[in-house]
Amino acid sequence: MMNLPKSRRAQSSFELLITVSFGLVILLPIVVIAFAQISSSNSSLSSTEAQAAATKLANIAASVGAQGYPARQLVLVQVPPGVQNVYVGTQTNGVGHVIIFTVSTSSGPSYVTAYTPVNVSGNLGGISAQGSYLVNVSAQTSCPSNGAVPCVYIQQS
Repeated sequence: MMNLPKSRRAQSSFELLITVSFGLVILLPIVVIAFAQISSSNSSLSSTEAQAAATKLANIAASVGAQGYPARQLVLVQVPPGVQNVYVGTQTNGVGHVIIFTVSTSSGPSYVTAYTPVNVSGNLGGISAQGSYLVNVSAQTSCPSNGAVPCVYIQQS
């Protein structure tokens, strides 16, 4: 092996350091953009899965409501990551016609809703973490939240 003078070895090390630095400067923004895209796609996926869960509950509620009292159905609902709250009827869990999933996104909370033609009410406040939940959907002659109207009551089993 040939011995290079110290100035030549230092120059080679310095050139390698500059080359690696330029590579890192170019690569760093690409990595940041990739992480931002992954975060955005995760939020979009959570919203899509929440829409599927809300639609499933709305369809079951419509079916049970059409059958009338004492119809009931137990349904398994998959809750995606990022769900903060689930409201039935209204955002105060009163009698209404929507099921609302509040999903946390990078730009703030997003409200995913599904409409149902029957009056619905209920309490799914215990569902705020990712997972599978059994939900009881039952037709009522008088709603627990408003005894003056019939509704479909939705609650966690």
